[in-house]
Amino acid sequence: MNFYRKSLTDEALKEAYHKLVLPRQIEEKMLIYLRQGKISKWFSGYGQEAISVGAAWSMDDDEYILTMHRNLGVFTTRQVALDRLFAQFQGKEEGFTKGRDRSFHFGAPEHKIVGMISHLGPQLGIADGIALAHLLDKNQKSTLVFTGDGGASEGDFHEALNVAAVWDLPVIFLVENNQWGLSTPSNEQFRCEQFIDKGIGYGMETVQVDGNNLLEVYHAVQEIKASQKERPRPFLLECITFRMRGHEEASGTKYYPEGLQDEWAQKDPVSNFERYLLELGVMQEKDFEQIKKHMKDDISAAFEQALTYDPVQASISRELDDLFADAPNEVHAPKAERTSKRFVDAIADGLKTAMVRHGNLVLMGQDIGAYGGVFKVTEGLHESFGGDRVRNTPLCESAIVGAGLGLSICGKKAMVEMQFSDFVTCGFNQIANNLAKIHWRWGQQADVVIRMPTGAGVGAGPYHSQSTEAWFFHVPGLKILYPSTPEDAKGLLLAAFEDPNPVLFFEHKYLYRSLTGEVPAGFYTTPIGKARQVRVGDDVSIITYGLGVQWAEAAANDYPDHSFDILDLRSLAPLDWDAIEASVKRTGKVMLLHEDTLVGGVGAELAAQIAEHCFEYLDAPIARCASLDTPVPFAEALEQQFLASARIKDQLQKLLDY
Repeated sequence: MNFYRKSLTDEALKEAYHKLVLPRQIEEKMLIYLRQGKISKWFSGYGQEAISVGAAWSMDDDEYILTMHRNLGVFTTRQVALDRLFAQFQGKEEGFTKGRDRSFHFGAPEHKIVGMISHLGPQLGIADGIALAHLLDKNQKSTLVFTGDGGASEGDFHEALNVAAVWDLPVIFLVENNQWGLSTPSNEQFRCEQFIDKGIGYGMETVQVDGNNLLEVYHAVQEIKASQKERPRPFLLECITFRMRGHEEASGTKYYPEGLQDEWAQKDPVSNFERYLLELGVMQEKDFEQIKKHMKDDISAAFEQALTYDPVQASISRELDDLFADAPNEVHAPKAERTSKRFVDAIADGLKTAMVRHGNLVLMGQDIGAYGGVFKVTEGLHESFGGDRVRNTPLCESAIVGAGLGLSICGKKAMVEMQFSDFVTCGFNQIANNLAKIHWRWGQQADVVIRMPTGAGVGAGPYHSQSTEAWFFHVPGLKILYPSTPEDAKGLLLAAFEDPNPVLFFEHKYLYRSLTGEVPAGFYTTPIGKARQVRVGDDVSIITYGLGVQWAEAAANDYPDHSFDILDLRSLAPLDWDAIEASVKRTGKVMLLHEDTLVGGVGAELAAQIAEHCFEYLDAPIARCASLDTPVPFAEALEQQFLASARIKDQLQKLLDY
């Protein structure tokens, strides 16, 4: 192994040795503590320390690094306090996640570190968003994100690299090619000879280095960063190394061919760097021994300190309170001045108002730029606010949702438009496992609004007509809004942008140009979590949302001799249980109406809650009116038969007759 110091001084080389050896010493201690049962799991980076240390050493302290399983050296190089790090491994309050997550599944904002989730690939899209924030701020910062040779098989790898290349984002995508994905060797993971070959497909520059050579990694990152300052663009950096221990300790290494570990032991990053320093005369054997002894003492002391911290105390209220970042309580009343607007125009007005109010808001979505989106909701915004803030995206839903989170990490606001809510499946992991959980896990707000044109009734068939709100209704940590009037469409959208939490905003496509109403001028907010009382009545409660409100009113008009209590939920998460309970108590008969299919829909949860908490007020079984449990058909006759609207009168009559 050949080392080239270039302009590094003797002192810099000594400092580099300290950085390299510290994670190795921690590794050795953690393996002992694991056997003693003092920690529950360990993902070893033994033999790969040069990559984490070299890359982190090269990055400025205010530049973000997004880590994976084996990047202990990033945390130590960034000088994360050892007692807090060890408290994290022990699941203590003093860690980074209050005992809610383990190992390196956390972020440390003060150290500009964003930790992983177990799904591996989503980190890459977040790095795009962080780099985009730097690009917009013109601060010449780079972002470094780690992935492995196994994780790079995921679609997120392709999406993130593609977006970064198209947008010229200053991201360094560092692939730790340790040649094994758990027990699966590289030849069963991919067919390309080396990862740098993949850069060609993205029009991306690539660099390959010996990942066990500390100085080679350091200089490579330094050179890439210097080049990105001159001309922002992404790089793919492949670091060749080997995983000396198991994927995690319990999995072992019996699947390795005999002699492979011995071969790679000769390329150990620590022993080879020590040999180099001895040859230079910069350090002596006694120096190494003394440094390691001090480190072992410090590590033991820090671990023992973490052991003295009290176990986490379980608290239901705290678990629930930490789901969301604090949101403003203030409701901004609408002005008296009103204009008649279509549903679609009210949403467009809300977007424009939000863009003026929040100079840090970035809109992203397919075709939302000069074209104005497929439904023309964003028409004119590109011309008014420019391509930096109103951004056309590739068809990369996962990477774009991740980029929204990255923008939020950098203090910006993001809106992502799904061209159709059906397509959200391609970004589901980012929403359900990153946006929804990140504040609860380590206190990071996810200031992202996802707009979702949804619903049937327009003859668009099974892939452009689905009601997808129930897919997310079950996921803690998300707010879900579903307006039914132009006034609420604008007011709820503006409230979503005021809220620092992830908000899914459903817009019914059928209502876009079929519904017109009076909309207040300027800025105002409709409160999140508050239902709208459409009608007050005595005979039957119809609890619904979205297009269901129109259906409910039409059905009620067909029964002029009866009094219906119609409640528009408009906020599905959080729900307005007080309004629901009040409606049930007024009538004693309830129909839960939604366009979504019946089984597992929002109505099922409402029925369970009403039965549990309002049973004594019921005068009839709870009725659910929903669409058929089939995909949404294309032909008009089939679609009309599918929709819940075909069964409203039958359900209402049964309740009235009961």
